[in-house]
This record gives sequence, C-alpha cells and structure tokens, in this order.
Amino acid sequence: MDDFRIDSHKLIYHVDRVRDWTVGKNIYPLYAEISPYGGCNHRCIFCALDYLEYKPQMLETNVLKRFLKDITRKGVKSIMFAGEGEPLLHKDMAELIKYAKDQGLDIAITTNGTLLSKALLESILPRLSWLRISLNAGTAKNYASIHKTRPEDFNKVIANIKEAVKLKKKKRLSCTIGAQFLLLNENYRDAGKLAGILKDKKADYLIIKPYSQHPQSRNRLGAGLHYDKLLYTERRLSDYNSGSFRVVFRKQTMLNLRDEKPYGKCLGLPFWTYLASWGDLYACSAFLGDKRFCYGNIYKESFEKAWNSPKRKSIMKMMEREWDISDCREACRLDAVNRYLWELKNPPAHVNFI
Repeated sequence: MDDFRIDSHKLIYHVDRVRDWTVGKNIYPLYAEISPYGGCNHRCIFCALDYLEYKPQMLETNVLKRFLKDITRKGVKSIMFAGEGEPLLHKDMAELIKYAKDQGLDIAITTNGTLLSKALLESILPRLSWLRISLNAGTAKNYASIHKTRPEDFNKVIANIKEAVKLKKKKRLSCTIGAQFLLLNENYRDAGKLAGILKDKKADYLIIKPYSQHPQSRNRLGAGLHYDKLLYTERRLSDYNSGSFRVVFRKQTMLNLRDEKPYGKCLGLPFWTYLASWGDLYACSAFLGDKRFCYGNIYKESFEKAWNSPKRKSIMKMMEREWDISDCREACRLDAVNRYLWELKNPPAHVNFI
C-alpha cells in the first residue's frame, strides 16, 4: 500500500496551480529541496552526487532564512532538507526548521540518521511533516559496507529511530517516521530483515526504491542490476504489512526503468526548485554544478528575482525547444509528474466520454 503516493505524484491536489500552468501563466513552485550542507559523514556506494566530492560548505543561516521567507511569500508550500550531503551537519538545523515552520512551510528531512540526538529530535520532530532515514542494509556488517562507515552506526541509527517513535507517541505528534532502502544486488537479501526491525520499532513505513543512474555520478551500480529479477521481493515484503506499518515497494518506478519515457519533454520544472549548499538555484537536481541549469544565487539576489530572471526563462526555452530527455536521469524525481503533465498537454481522442 502507498498511502502517501510515494510511487506517484501529488499534483492532482493542486488544481489551481496546474490550471495556471496549462494556460501559460508564470507560476511559482510548490516544493523546494534545500541542501543546507555539502559534506557528508558517509560515502555510500550508490551516491548519485559523488561527483561533487562532498565539499563541507554550508549555507549561511541568515541568508537561508531570507530565502525561506521569500519562497513562502511566493506560494511555495513545502521544503525538504536533504541534498548533496548530510543536512543535519548544518550547525543551525534546529533553528532553521523552527524558522521555516513559523513561516508556514511544511517541512521534511531525509537524513542518514546518525546525528539524530534526543535533544535534536525533541526540537525538530514536532515541526516536521515527515522524517525519512536513508537506511540501506539489514545488518551492521552490510550497512558498513554499503554506507562506507562504521558498523556501529547501524545500531545507532536504529536506536535513533526508536527514540523518534517514542517521542512521537509521547507527544502525540503527526510526523511520520520511516526509512528508505535502495534495492541493490548488494543488499536485496537484507530488505526483509530491515522491514522486521522497523516494524518492531514501530516506524510508519519502509520504502523500497530502485537505483537510477545519475548522468554525472561516478558509480555505475546499474550495470548489472536487473529489477525484473528482484520484483519477487515485493510479495515477500508484503507479509510485514500490518497495523500501522507499511512497506512501500516502488514497483511502478522499477517497471518504468525498462521502458522508454512516454513523454517527449520535461514539463515539471516550474513546480519545484533546488537550492544547493553554495547558494545556487537549479531548475533540475540531476545537473548540479552545470551552469546551463542554474538560474540564480541567493547570496546575490532574491528568490523572486532569480525565478523571473532572463536566465531561468532561457532554461525553460532550452527545455522546450532543444533538450533531449535521453540525456536525463533514468528515473528522475519528476518522472511521475512529467507523465501526468504530458497527458494533460497531449490528451487522447474521445476525452469527453468520461
């Protein structure tokens, strides 16, 4: 079951914004991904952004606060702190989350979970819509091999999840607490083990997602990875679904990897933005560091000015007239959004026979 539509999209709940887009209006994004810190305390074998080399650069707190205020005024509804590195390495993460919540934003974090101290959880959990842990093994030994860290980090992360769940229950919080597992040849045998552990700790869900080759990443794990041979794990993992715990097996995304994209252009870029740890604003997170996709920098200008800049307009024209989507990531974050928008723009015959 996928109660949160993780393997789909949520544009159907934003009819007004989509309608404005369909008639050619200049819309502002619904969602922003923010990378507060570029460095990371892990070196995962699957990291899509390894080519950025984990530089320990941090967005200045006051500059980021100004950005958060700007995007709220322009109708951005949600943010996720994640990005090139580990977001919790930012020294003012708790302060930034409080500020973002005070602005009225829905907030999420994707983290490796090692830095989730009890004090930090008490500060941030009441303000989060969801907390998602990148957890890609079911044993300490395999965790150390895949995350390229110490084996004891595995038990630390599990303990942090347990503490988060305890706090959620004690304070009756609405934040959902789950984990994300990238299905690989190196870990597929661990998926059931991890599901069992998370269910025992009373987490809300475990997402099983496919590896997608990033056009610039140095790793090439996809070369010998065939999801047709791993789809059987869905049935085995469904046995863990009971009570409030769910395994979200992203089967549709795995199946989509086999086929050619049904859309001819990337249409979803107006609905989101990406803020890099060095302050650049990007139209697409698959091309961080590529100036063709950078339309501004929050140290130099406001979000509104960058969004309406000639550079961003030229990026949109490039995507409309020149860009070959075969140069994109295999299954990008906007894939489901693009499938939906392409159908709206290119309807089949007989649509009035509902």
